[in-house]
Amino acid sequence: MKNKNQIIGRSREQRVLSECCKSDKAELVAVYGRRRVGKTYLVRNFFHDQFDFYFTGTFKTARNIQLKLFASELTRYSGKSAQTPADWFEAFSMLWDYLATLKKKRIVVFLDELPWMDSPKSNFLQAFSYFWNSRASAMPQLKIFVCGSATSWMLSKLIGDRGGLHGRVTRQIYLRQFNLAETAAFLKHKGIVWNRCQIAQTYMILGGIPYYLDMLDPAQPFDRNLDSLFYAEDAQLRTEYDPVFRSMFGNSELGNSVVKALAQKNIGMTQAELAEAVHTNQSGKLTKVLNNLCACDFLRTYKAFGKKNRERMYQLYDFYSLFYLKFVANSSGQDQHFWSNMRDNPSRRAWEGYAFEQLCLHHIDQIRASLGIGGVLCEVCSWQSRPYTDQAGTRHKGAQIDLLIDRRDDVIDMCEMKFSSHSYAITSDYDEKLRERAEEFRAVTGTKKALHIVIVAANGVSENKYLGNVQNVLTLDDLFRKQL
Repeated sequence: MKNKNQIIGRSREQRVLSECCKSDKAELVAVYGRRRVGKTYLVRNFFHDQFDFYFTGTFKTARNIQLKLFASELTRYSGKSAQTPADWFEAFSMLWDYLATLKKKRIVVFLDELPWMDSPKSNFLQAFSYFWNSRASAMPQLKIFVCGSATSWMLSKLIGDRGGLHGRVTRQIYLRQFNLAETAAFLKHKGIVWNRCQIAQTYMILGGIPYYLDMLDPAQPFDRNLDSLFYAEDAQLRTEYDPVFRSMFGNSELGNSVVKALAQKNIGMTQAELAEAVHTNQSGKLTKVLNNLCACDFLRTYKAFGKKNRERMYQLYDFYSLFYLKFVANSSGQDQHFWSNMRDNPSRRAWEGYAFEQLCLHHIDQIRASLGIGGVLCEVCSWQSRPYTDQAGTRHKGAQIDLLIDRRDDVIDMCEMKFSSHSYAITSDYDEKLRERAEEFRAVTGTKKALHIVIVAANGVSENKYLGNVQNVLTLDDLFRKQL
């Protein structure tokens, strides 16, 4: 019988947790990441729920209620009745009195959803800071693990604190979503037997978010699973979008507006363009929101080839948000088999092409490894030129390349991404387009580097006379590579 609580993947994170437990000093470990990525699951299952004290904050709950719940947990763990403390300073003093009675080589404390304990005017952070600095940090056997889905709070108030907790976090674990290989292992553990193309399509909708993947029903085919999760009367993921943003920000309005604006522009936008799109002149506030969205992988930021840092682009990078805003947010909800009925729809095929490009961007390390350049210094970027007439009077059409790998070894890989359920055939028109694009790129940028054409095709490229003009072909097998 399979262990339902087995930890899939997370090898690096488990090594960090293990090292913390073996260290000869007190540890304050911050585990953070986007909602539903499995932070609590990782810590609880690594320790098999065997904590010396465990407490979780509750969303938008008054301080007095949180303190009452804290005392209740302290009573349960200590075996002695604990009165509700007057404030967080007293609460942590009571926790210390209990921990000091434990005669153990290792004491493990888990404080989950730490940002939710920091309710307005609660002085939680000051009390926690005093607890760690004055007492806990001097107990070498004490290992405190804290989690939070409010990434902005974890980064600014805890990890980046300029006050009493400045530099006090001993280790950080940023929990990212699964990659394709880990997703395949997770689905196999659930008893889901799908081919790699179906797993890739699943990833292009749900991302590598364990909580979402766990909702998939092994007894149902791929399309019917998506109908159930997004379009049925009780669809679980139809109402997930807003809580995701509420969990990250105290006020999610600006972050939500940024994501919706970027969902309309595939190539992305500069900060100046975003400020205009979301109608804000508060550059500092927008910068903070963008940084937080990037920090939890909702957005990615990249520099277009030949552009300066101040012209960096922001692009929506979260699969669930991309899919939700495209196909769910404005749907009527009347067709409970919407996704199944969209199977041959041009808009679904167009979305699959773009989502596959995003899938490749999420697996750049696997692409580099397959190209044999894992150890070569590279910059990943894009490039775009508008139509223009040069000094000689030659008219240029303009071109766009969504993925360039600019290598230190004097090579630039120009990557083309193609998603289909069968092998991709290079036609004479497409071959000419590839060559024209390379010539345009060289003419506009003036680069002297060798230009290699790389095609990442889900199911490979058919053999024909045009294939010889392509330097490398990668497939889904390459994207499913396990990271070392």
